[in-house]
Amino acid sequence: MKIKEVVLSKGLTGFYFDDQKAIRKGDYVENGLTYDGEALTPGFTNIRQAGESVSVQLLLEDGQVAYGDCAAVQYSGAGGRDPLFLADDYIPTIEKYIVPFLEGKELTSFRSLAEAVDGIVDDEGKPLHTAIRYGVTQAILDAVARAQHLTMVEVIVNEYDLELIPEPVLIFAQTGDDRKLNADRMIIKHVDVLPHGLFNNVNKLGKNGEHLKDYLVWLKNRVAEIKVDPNYLPDFHVDVYGTIGQAFDHDVVKMGEYVRELTEIVAPHALAIEGPVDLDSKAEQIELMAKLTAYVDEHNIPCKFVADEWCNTLADIKEFTDRKAGHMIQIKAPDLGGINNSVEAVLYCQENGSIPYLGGTCNETERSAQITVQVALATRPRQILSKPGMGVDEGLSICTNEMNRTVAMLKRKAR
Repeated sequence: MKIKEVVLSKGLTGFYFDDQKAIRKGDYVENGLTYDGEALTPGFTNIRQAGESVSVQLLLEDGQVAYGDCAAVQYSGAGGRDPLFLADDYIPTIEKYIVPFLEGKELTSFRSLAEAVDGIVDDEGKPLHTAIRYGVTQAILDAVARAQHLTMVEVIVNEYDLELIPEPVLIFAQTGDDRKLNADRMIIKHVDVLPHGLFNNVNKLGKNGEHLKDYLVWLKNRVAEIKVDPNYLPDFHVDVYGTIGQAFDHDVVKMGEYVRELTEIVAPHALAIEGPVDLDSKAEQIELMAKLTAYVDEHNIPCKFVADEWCNTLADIKEFTDRKAGHMIQIKAPDLGGINNSVEAVLYCQENGSIPYLGGTCNETERSAQITVQVALATRPRQILSKPGMGVDEGLSICTNEMNRTVAMLKRKAR
């Protein structure tokens, strides 16, 4: 089966592009859903901008259509990431480098074709934008699955010599700023891991971390109050965007003992803290994350730190894992480029002692979310991110339904 034609179209993501540097600085005024203030990250004209995507449709010889979506993370251009991904800026790049490469290609192997796409460079010798590689390789995975009359899960399992386990993976949802109302949505639907919380500046955390403490007290009580199943005990996972480091002057002991207090507050719920620190370089980030991880382990503090900032590429993930700079690694699928790199990242974490979390961003599309679910069912990370969007219900529906449909079909085939 060959790819006959490539068709491109502009799209919208499930959220927005946000200028993390400007938000972290805090020199803005909230104005409804937007921010009044100066954009600081190159490429941004406003602190918040509409999220954009590009759909890549592959018309196959037999008339089937496979597709994937190019999308980039909410905080584009931050922490060593590729720049802002605007559709009109990058469709010409896809037309120049991807379309002629793919048209006429035989669909024999997802892995080899995805690796070839991931290795394409522009006229300056630079890799194509991560969002392009992400969406194009999604479409390739879908196309190979259609050509072979298999699920995408089976294609990955077969090509990477994995064990097929037709069971769901834990789903982790995020609240956005509406951290109480959206937590209610999660509790009512018994989400496995919650709430994220979006503590993305020190004012939200509290200068001494007091606001996060108060919120976790509320969250624990709220779960007990409105849960339907008496045995429901979700894990708590909060993203603090480096604000614990800011609040406690990046002092390992102060940060570690503050985290101890948080674990005591949430018990018996397990606690994971994403991005406790965010420094100015990858080397500094790894060094401090490794020290902080070692501190809580040596002092029996039952918290898992999640590496996020500066841990973007497959090479970064390997480096953070090897240095034990965090217990869990968020594999931010759009940041890795080709979806084949997400497969490799999950497997590397599993083989080298870190916990893989296959994440991404609220700023993706329903299609990239569906394909992330397929990758997760094949590779078995500890959890996946519910995406896209910050409304909870929509992303949770997309990911849960894709997972349950696929698991049901895999079980049916196994009978």
